Parts: sequence; C-alpha cells; structure tokens
Amino acid sequence: MFDPSSSPVDECPFCAIAAAHPPYDPRRPPASLAADLTTPSSFVVLSTPLLVAFLDIMPLSPGHLLLCPRPHRPKLTDATPAEARALGAYVRVLSAALARATGVDDWNVVQNNGAAASQVVPHVHYHLIPRPEIRASGRLSESFTMFGKGRREELDDDDAERLAAAIRSEAAAVLLAEERQQQRPDRDNRDDHGDDDDDEAKHGRSRRKTKL
Repeated sequence: MFDPSSSPVDECPFCAIAAAHPPYDPRRPPASLAADLTTPSSFVVLSTPLLVAFLDIMPLSPGHLLLCPRPHRPKLTDATPAEARALGAYVRVLSAALARATGVDDWNVVQNNGAAASQVVPHVHYHLIPRPEIRASGRLSESFTMFGKGRREELDDDDAERLAAAIRSEAAAVLLAEERQQQRPDRDNRDDHGDDDDDEAKHGRSRRKTKL
C-alpha cells in the first residue's frame, strides 16, 4: 500500500518505474528494454526527461497504457507547466502510436484525481485504453472502460514485450513525421524568399540597363 508520508521512490510504483528507466530519445527508441528492473515487470513505451509511459499490468484491453510525469506529482494540479505541456503533447503522440500498434482506431483517455475520483495510485497519470468493437455479450462491462473500470486481465510478458516495442516504434514514426512536417514550411518559406530575391535581381538588372 502506498504511503504518501514516505519517500515516493521507495513506495510509489510509478516512481520506481521512472527511477529504473533512464530517458532516451523517443525518436530513436531502443529495440528492447529490460522489463525486470522493477517488480512486477514494467514494459516502458516512452521515457523522456519529463515523462514515462508503460503498459498497465492489469489492462482493460490489449495496449492499455499509463502516461505520467517522471517526478512524483500526486494530482494533475501538482504538475509543473512544462510537465503539463509534455503530457498534453504525448497524449496525442501515444494515442496515434497505440492505434497503429494495436490496429484499434477507437480509444479512451482517462485521468482521475484523488481517491474519490477512482485514482488508485496517487501519482498523476493518464490511461490510454484501446476500445475494440463492443460485443453484445459484454456491452455493460466493456462500457465501464470509458471510466477506467471494467474487467481486467493480467499482462502476458511475451505479448507485452512485443507490444511495447511496437508502440515505441510507432511513437518514433509519429514524432519523425511531425518533425519533417515542421521543417517543410521552413523550406517553403526559403523557396518563396528565393523567388523574391531572383525577381529583385532581375528588376535591378533591368533598371541598370534602362539607365544605360
């Protein structure tokens, strides 16, 4: 049981995961990451200086992951502005990566603050939960997924390792595509300015010829 009066790294499972997994460049993720650095095993899909994300050990659906600040922050209002910005940015990046890796195009993003709001681990985190098509036989229980509740199953280590690697790879692809997209307007602007410079040079030569 988590004791908020003790050292977060010693007692908080999310702090333990953050402490065990140093940051890496998410655009160039490692092909594999050791899962047995924590007990239970942790399957990390993102590790930056500000954030860490990993598969839920009792997922509501395959690919269910958690995203949280690296430092211990009990609630969302305890996150720094930089951490809050990073959380918002990576919720989108990981949502895209998760959809690609699982092939499931619908998902929930759930974030709870405080015990009364069903926050189990008092270290702020977002749930990203793929939502496969709801089957009639399980409609009621599966609908609870939107609240971060429902029937859970233990994470299979072999499946988790493969899925975590796929999510890391897809997240890198999303980030690199965004990077290329951001660079394209700069090139377009340079091309536009280059055309203007050529026009000015032509007009300058024309004016000089007229004076002669």
